[in-house]
Amino acid sequence: MNRHIALIFLKIVLTLPVAYGLAYPYFHPEASGGVFKELEMLGPIGGIVLVLVFLALVFLYCRDLQSSLALVQPAARKAQPRSVWLMFLLPYNFVEDFFIIANVATSLQQEAKTNAALQGFTSFGMLTGMGWCGLQIVSLIPNELGAAAGFLALPCWILHWRLIRRANAALAAGATQTRL
Repeated sequence: MNRHIALIFLKIVLTLPVAYGLAYPYFHPEASGGVFKELEMLGPIGGIVLVLVFLALVFLYCRDLQSSLALVQPAARKAQPRSVWLMFLLPYNFVEDFFIIANVATSLQQEAKTNAALQGFTSFGMLTGMGWCGLQIVSLIPNELGAAAGFLALPCWILHWRLIRRANAALAAGATQTRL
């Protein structure tokens, strides 16, 4: 089996417990929490609005991640820019997000070796990115620990997104300087 197929198979296998975690509240209605119970507390309209706002934010985040990969030189890219859109493929995305974050961070780190625009960066988001990825999986636990993890995932996500936007701005400014 070639390496690419083996990696896809591993991701699918790792997605199975995530899918179970998402479905757990349906199999065990006595569970004290979970993302669906939290959405229920907002009512149907509030839940729909929150989900739509969240999806819009994920769209904008993916667009910025795609820009990061597009702005680095092809030789530094660890993944194709369009690969970030796998974040919308539920429940596979819970596992794939780790790979997306690693690919973007590693690509930016590689680009920094030859691109002066990134020389001031000491981090390329591996810690905050992996932090929100891990916390989002823990957030599937239908209890206080899961709720706390979901709450903590948001600041990690925001910090990561801010770093990505700063890196994109630096890369875009550097590309403009190079063309002048």
